[in-house]
Amino acid sequence: MSLNEIFFIAGGKDRPARQGTVEEMGFKAYNLGRMAAIGLNVPSAFVLGTAYCSRYAAGKDLADRELRTLLQAQIDLLQTATGRVFGDARNPLLVSVRSGAPVSMPGMLETVLNVGLNEQTLHGLLRQTGNPRLAWDSYRRLVQMFAEVVHGVDVGVDALAAVLDETLKVEGIDSARELDFLAMRKMTHRLLDLFRESTGDDFPQDPLTQLEQAVLAVFRSWNSSKAAEYRKLNHLESVVGTAVTVQQMVFGNSGSSSGSGVGFTRDPATGEKEPYLDFLVNAQGEDVVGGRSPMDAGDDLVARFPETWASMSTLQNILEREFADAQDFEFTVENNTLYLLQTRAAKRTPLAAARIAVEMAEEGIIDVAEAARRLAALDLDSIGNDELTPGAADAPLASAIGASAGAVSGRIALGVEQAKIYAAAGDAVVLVRDDIVTDDVAGIFAAAGILTHSGGRTSHAAVIARQMNKVCLVGCAALSVDGPGRTCTIGTQKFYEGDVVTLDANHGLIYAGAIPSRMIRPERLLDKARTLLAQARR
Repeated sequence: MSLNEIFFIAGGKDRPARQGTVEEMGFKAYNLGRMAAIGLNVPSAFVLGTAYCSRYAAGKDLADRELRTLLQAQIDLLQTATGRVFGDARNPLLVSVRSGAPVSMPGMLETVLNVGLNEQTLHGLLRQTGNPRLAWDSYRRLVQMFAEVVHGVDVGVDALAAVLDETLKVEGIDSARELDFLAMRKMTHRLLDLFRESTGDDFPQDPLTQLEQAVLAVFRSWNSSKAAEYRKLNHLESVVGTAVTVQQMVFGNSGSSSGSGVGFTRDPATGEKEPYLDFLVNAQGEDVVGGRSPMDAGDDLVARFPETWASMSTLQNILEREFADAQDFEFTVENNTLYLLQTRAAKRTPLAAARIAVEMAEEGIIDVAEAARRLAALDLDSIGNDELTPGAADAPLASAIGASAGAVSGRIALGVEQAKIYAAAGDAVVLVRDDIVTDDVAGIFAAAGILTHSGGRTSHAAVIARQMNKVCLVGCAALSVDGPGRTCTIGTQKFYEGDVVTLDANHGLIYAGAIPSRMIRPERLLDKARTLLAQARR
């Protein structure tokens, strides 16, 4: 294993990052290095390059002393950069272990947070922060994530997944963010017992063992069924593998002065240059992107963190100028300090892609040749927005958060396989779920529209739906799904699988039955696009 395949990102430190290529580092780490280089607040990290994943995928064993020695050497550097010690009982360094392919694959690969927590370092985190709820919340997250990602326990059906629901029911509250440290501690002990029952092993207490196993699990996720399906659908079979970024943890779950969010520098559905973000107070990033939590659509950020909110416009301009494109960025606020964890080119609808290319050329962020290159990849003749025919719609059943633009009518499918069956028969499909996760990528591809009870506009699954130009509504509180009964209720009306509903993502409304729509074309925008294409040919 060569040090030429390892990269170090010293966010906010004097030591410069060693920057490789996108192919070597993966997009996530490559962009982290660029953000650190221009002075943005990025937690320090080291990166195992994509070459390691290629080696692992080829069957070459990395789970040996050599990998462990390599990880220890890099942890030593991270300790120097952060002033904290991995595995220390008084001043522990905790890390996230994140994937990062050379192309963006939102939510397709795995992540493990809070690595390094054990019975000893838990007390160290308590000493560091004086926050027992943070310590126990982070520990319970690690135990469950380790079971799911490292050991392959299916938390969707396993008893592990029921622990939180049972705890919330006993406490009489709706969100884990409302649980106190006593409930978190009790829940963590229950999860540790279930971890042993589910995996046959005790939860590993050695931090370096945790790190080694988490790294290998991220490499394995490259060949997971959802990742392979995503690469197939997006014609990415030639991509070499994923890098692994091991990064100092920052804690959005530190209390009311902390939180996690995802933002887009422009609306990825329409291309408008306006704030577009989701944010959760007292939460970690997985709560935002996972698709299972109700989102605040930035309201909490505005109300509780006015200085951070005020800096967002400047930050968005910096990111667009540095990367010459609209960005999708993840961030954490820890005790009122803003940290950037990721940025990437924003997945967008064709309508948004056209508008962003035109307006970025007008603003001087990209030149005419680059704008024309982006526009040439689009079918301008098909760009527009489906809107319901005025007067054709009855009263809506319910409202939801529009995570895309457009309108569509289709048959309700309550699962991925049924969505594929209806689509294969030539029917338009509306995939209806409690929550939509990246494991559902084949169903998202088959559907014309998506409707969920939970989640936000910036969840990984919503990002993928937008990229595929699907009509998507999330966070419909009036939706309940009865999977075993193959029915759902929207507002006061019950529907069976196969019934038809209409989604209006332009206005965030759901209707019974099929409602006609019409295509509205942005003629002024299209004229500008054609003018740019003509200029580029001169």
